[in-house]
Amino acid sequence: MDTRPALDALVERAAALAPSSGRAVLGIAGLPGAGKTTVALALVDGLAARLGPDQVAHVPMDGFHLADVQLERLGLRAVKGAPETFDAAGYAATLDRLRTGGDGVVYAPGFERGLEQPIAAAVAVPPAVRVVVTEGNYLLLDDPAWAAPRASLAEVWRVDVDDDVRLRRLVARHVEFGKTPATARAWVERSDEANAALLRSRSIEPDLVVSLR
Repeated sequence: MDTRPALDALVERAAALAPSSGRAVLGIAGLPGAGKTTVALALVDGLAARLGPDQVAHVPMDGFHLADVQLERLGLRAVKGAPETFDAAGYAATLDRLRTGGDGVVYAPGFERGLEQPIAAAVAVPPAVRVVVTEGNYLLLDDPAWAAPRASLAEVWRVDVDDDVRLRRLVARHVEFGKTPATARAWVERSDEANAALLRSRSIEPDLVVSLR
């Protein structure tokens, strides 16, 4: 396991994953609020500059949230964001399609933060793409359901940040998308931190740690 936070070095390492033919999928993991999306988007921008804008794509795990109607059916609405509230099998199948490539466009779902709902086929990955960056909380979770998505990843990097920064980000994010500060703090303490505790206790080692401290 290595720790290198410099963006140029990260872009260089990610670019080196791209095979001469086919496609590499890089996973960015971390606790809720760690900065996964920030790192993923910075990598996508850096790879676009290095390899070409048509050579890289971003496919977040968030698009594989189960819709609220399914969470209600399953009795999981109160724990939205927990591992069992994602379509891990669908995510694994999509990552496998992305990894193996082919001639056609691969469509993946996105996630609309304002609605807090997945949006079907919101992300299009054309066949020219050589590196796909995906990010989500559970890419390193030691659980059979999450081993399947991980099997398609060339590497998985974990983003670390100080907890006080991470918690402030989480509360601010929930407030930005409609919760009151009190409701946001309660959700973070009940839901996000329960998921963080699970990840601390049941995660495998990453290929690289990206420290934002």
